[in-house]
Amino acid sequence: MSNQQTSNTEHQPLFSIPCVIFAGGKSSRMGQDKSLLPFGGFNSLTEYQYQRLSKLFSSVYISAKENKFDFEANIIEDQTAKELHAPTAGFEAMFNALEDERVFVLSVDTPFVTEEEIKQLLSSDSPELDATIAKTASGTHPMCGIYHRSLLPTFQSMIKENNHRLGQLLKKSNTKFLMFEEEDAFANLNHPEEYEVAVARVSS
Repeated sequence: MSNQQTSNTEHQPLFSIPCVIFAGGKSSRMGQDKSLLPFGGFNSLTEYQYQRLSKLFSSVYISAKENKFDFEANIIEDQTAKELHAPTAGFEAMFNALEDERVFVLSVDTPFVTEEEIKQLLSSDSPELDATIAKTASGTHPMCGIYHRSLLPTFQSMIKENNHRLGQLLKKSNTKFLMFEEEDAFANLNHPEEYEVAVARVSS
C-alpha cells in the first residue's frame, strides 16, 4: 500500500469508520478511464470524491491497480486486480491493508451519494451482519455500503474460483439491503452522456 497520509486535523469527522473509494475499474463503456476525468472543479473525479469524503470520514483510501493520480492520497494498490478487472481483488487488498472490522465502500463513479445516505447506511449496520448495502427500485448498489471483515475468506475463495459476482456474494451472506426512494443519489457515470449530465448537475 502506498500510504501518503493526509491530515484530518482541520475538522472533526462525522464517521469513524474508514472509507475506501474504488477507482480501479476498466471503464470500457466510458471509453477512457473515468476516474481521471475532470469533475466538480477538480482535475479528476477521484480527487473530487476523495476531497469531499475526507470531510466526512476519519480516513479515506483509494483502491486502484496503481497510483495513477496527480494529488496526494492514501492509495491501496493491488497487483492482482490488474489481471482481474474485478472489485473482488480490491476487497481482499482492502482488508489486508486495513485493520478495521468494517469499511464503507463507494465506487468512484457515484458522486452524488451524500452524508445523509451514508448516515442511514451506518445507522442500519450492526456487528452480526456481513454487509449493509444500498438498494433502490432499480436494484441493489453493491459498491455503496458497508462490508465486514467476515467476508474476507469468501472474497479469497471467489478470487481462486474466478468468480467475481458481488450480487451473488451478498445474497448468500448475512446482508441487509437498505431501501432508498431517491434514485438520483446513486447515479453511476458509466457512459459519456451520463458523465456530461453529472458535470452539468454538479455545476448548477
